Amino acid sequence: SINMETAELKQQLKKQIVQFLNLTSVNPDDIKDDEPLFGEGLGLDSIDSIELIVLLSREYGIEIKDPKEGRKILVDINTIAAYIEQHRTK
Repeated sequence: SINMETAELKQQLKKQIVQFLNLTSVNPDDIKDDEPLFGEGLGLDSIDSIELIVLLSREYGIEIKDPKEGRKILVDINTIAAYIEQHRTK
């Protein structure tokens, strides 16, 4: 079912984010799907957002040219997963 695929995608994303951003103190399983990645939640910053855009490009073939656009997508795991499902080329 699609929901299972979405759940797996979210789990994979959490692992990739923790590894790619080298978040040594974060356990992927502790990241909530609706937890803000920037600011209060996970506390990522603008450099992390650029890294995430690189991650999405490399792993899913998604090109985000405008960082402002990126910030709309990189809100939380839910928004990233939804965007990947609509736009992935890999």
